[in-house]
Amino acid sequence: MKTIKGPALFLAQFAGDEAPFNSLDSIAAWAAGLGYQGVQIPSWDARMIDLKRAAESRTYCDEIKGTLAEHGLALTELSTHLQGQLVAVHPVYDEMFDGFAVPEVRGNPKARQAWAVEQLKLAAKASQNLGLTDHGTFSGSLAWPFIYPWPQRPAGLVETAFDELANRWRPILDAFDEAGVNLCYEIHPGEDLHDGITFEMFLERVGNHPRCHILYDPSHLILQQLDYRGFLDVYRDYIQMFHVKDAEFNPSPKQGVYSGYQSWTERAGRFRSLGDGQIDFKSIFSWMAANDYHGWAVLEWECCLKHPEVGAREGAAFIRDHIIEVTERAFDDFADGGSDQAANRRILGL
Repeated sequence: MKTIKGPALFLAQFAGDEAPFNSLDSIAAWAAGLGYQGVQIPSWDARMIDLKRAAESRTYCDEIKGTLAEHGLALTELSTHLQGQLVAVHPVYDEMFDGFAVPEVRGNPKARQAWAVEQLKLAAKASQNLGLTDHGTFSGSLAWPFIYPWPQRPAGLVETAFDELANRWRPILDAFDEAGVNLCYEIHPGEDLHDGITFEMFLERVGNHPRCHILYDPSHLILQQLDYRGFLDVYRDYIQMFHVKDAEFNPSPKQGVYSGYQSWTERAGRFRSLGDGQIDFKSIFSWMAANDYHGWAVLEWECCLKHPEVGAREGAAFIRDHIIEVTERAFDDFADGGSDQAANRRILGL
């Protein structure tokens, strides 16, 4: 068994233009002061990392790791969630997702997609240069506008969408394979890979690619009313990253999973700070300990009620208290009477 690494913090929700959140050095000092041991860096945020430079220069990557090490922190993974989203965008979302891209490709879906693919390939090389083994992203979505089959979907519509999604991602997966890095898709509503079935549909179409894996975040599963604990058992061989994020689902006579177009505070399903929601993290961390999960427990803070800095402070302690330091011996070793094959045969009457 292995002891899970952590606590770590995903910096995406905290990076900003004001100190200490406006540079890698200052945000690292802040995170370390809260008790974090690692950080996950959003690759699209130039205040945290220059992705192109990281893909081209190991010296620069050593500087990034050195900056973190000065504060006692490790780099857990890079993230390309925003760029991954742009690998596949249905036209109905073009305008809303344009803001995820650099200004020069906005309003040009073809150029935007090409930019996103190049970003993913740079992230593969940067991850390799940084000595990382895993990388987190989104799949993007072509079929999501048709999630509910009304009117009836034309035969083959979903299959065509997933064929195209796989075609777009296969060269990216190959680039990650060349870099020796697992590409972990966060299973997330709004993405075509939003549950186990859709992950399997994609996995089949990319030929069971050895770098196609899962970023496990139970908050997105409980909001869909999936069995988030059973998901671990079913997809144990694919889960390579872990976002520790809490959520709650409180249906009423007026709303359920779809939540009636309400704001986050008024939704039946809401993201909450760690410990304030309904996720059974004791069970999840026990599973991780028993099943040799090799990676980090990374807080992704999102909450519709609590202040982010309070959530970050409480989250470090929450994760630390839930990590199970695995035992190196059986609890009943004191009663071991010793045995050999001859003794075993005598005990069995053989």
